[in-house]
Parts: sequence; C-alpha cells; structure tokens
Amino acid sequence: MKNTLLDELAICGLNAVKAAAEVHPDVINRLFLREDRMPLFAGICKQLAARKRPYKITGDEELEKICKTHHHQGVVAMLVRSPIVPLTQSDLDMWAEESKTGVILHDVGNDHNVGAIVRSCAFFDAHFIVLPERDREAALTTSAYRVAEGGMEYVHIRSVYRTEAFLRDASQKILIVGTAPRARRRIGDLRPLIAEKSAALGGKRCGIGFVFGNELTGLPPAVEEACSVLVRIPGSGNIESLNVSHTASIFLREAFD
Repeated sequence: MKNTLLDELAICGLNAVKAAAEVHPDVINRLFLREDRMPLFAGICKQLAARKRPYKITGDEELEKICKTHHHQGVVAMLVRSPIVPLTQSDLDMWAEESKTGVILHDVGNDHNVGAIVRSCAFFDAHFIVLPERDREAALTTSAYRVAEGGMEYVHIRSVYRTEAFLRDASQKILIVGTAPRARRRIGDLRPLIAEKSAALGGKRCGIGFVFGNELTGLPPAVEEACSVLVRIPGSGNIESLNVSHTASIFLREAFD
C-alpha cells in the first residue's frame, strides 16, 4: 500500500521489517507495531526517536488498515519510496567483472511472483534483478516486500526500457540463459555452458543472467533470440511448466557455488 501524500510504501511482516531495520534503517520513515513486538524493534525505535521520526504502539485493527492486509504479523513500517534505478553500463560491467549472478524478468505477471523470486535471489546470493519499465504488474509493492521475507534488502533491482535490447548487450559480457519449456538444452547442461562461456571470456567464471517470462505466454521470440542459450527443466509432461518463482529457485540453485 502506497501513501501518495507522503510518498511512502508500507511494508509488513516480521522478516521484511527486521531486514529493513537492520540493513537500511534510514529508509524507514514511521513504524507501527503491537506491544509484544517492541523487544524485537527497540533498536529501530530508538533510531527513529533520534531522527525525530514517529513510532506508535497499536493494535491489529489499525495495523491492518495501514497496510491493507491481515498478514502484517504485528508490525508495519512506512518506507521512503524511491523509484527503481535505471540500469547503467557500469552496473553491467561490474556484474561481468565480479562474476555476479542475477535474474531478468519479462512480464512475469504479478508482484507476488516478484517477491518470491527476490526471496530466492537473496537465499542463493544472486546479486541483481532487472525489470522492464513498462511492466506495471511486476512492482515493488507491500505484497512483494512481504513475500520476499526480507530479501529486498540484499538484491540490487534495476529497470530497463527494452528487455531484448539489454539482453543483446549483456550477452557480450555475461551468459544470458533464457528459460523455455521446449528448449533443446536441459538444466543439466547449465554447468558445461557456464564453463564454455567462462573459457570464451578468458577463464574466470562468467556472470550469469537468467531470463524468466510470463507463466502463460513465456518469453516472446525477440527476447528468446537475444539470449545466449535457451534451457528447460525436464519434467513428467503432466503439466507444461512450473510456477515462475519455483523455476527461478531451481535455476539459481543449479548456478549457486
């Protein structure tokens, strides 16, 4: 839930608010919490008081009104809202130089999927997520923060104007792996592909970008063509594909060292 008057975003849930308080406390503008949560958040309350920012002990009813969900777990923080930073050439150069792994999302469909993928990225130490500017459904919302369980504080999120244009440029520097249910290559081929790309770039482990698309329509042809390689997860064939966040977790685990 966004407070348009103050340009704030409500985040809720124990793990999401604890991570924000520990990693980026300066972005918390206000805090609302139940009395039983006070021991967990005494530190950020002291910081807010020192910055002359308010915090309030309140009940479940008010917390639900503030964040528009009953999944608040007794605490809601209002963050200073900032737009997603556009990706720069220096970002891409750093990801290549430091062999970072990350995710590129193209029309993934909703904020819950974004939150779940952010959680997987944080768990498997994936450094970045790239979102297209025009994908209004894949937004950093209250729900995305809650589902991410604190992962938002550990992943660098950037935006691009056109996914396929970015991928064509990025594939010159890192391995761009598109995911497609009918791809010839299987996920078991991933490590040899990483080794091949690393050798082509001079021997140091290459950076990796996994590209995930909409669950119903997949990646459009122009995006597939811009990838270095297309890879699939083999399954029973009873259904065509997994949920996109589950797919992301499997690929990130396979690349995790």
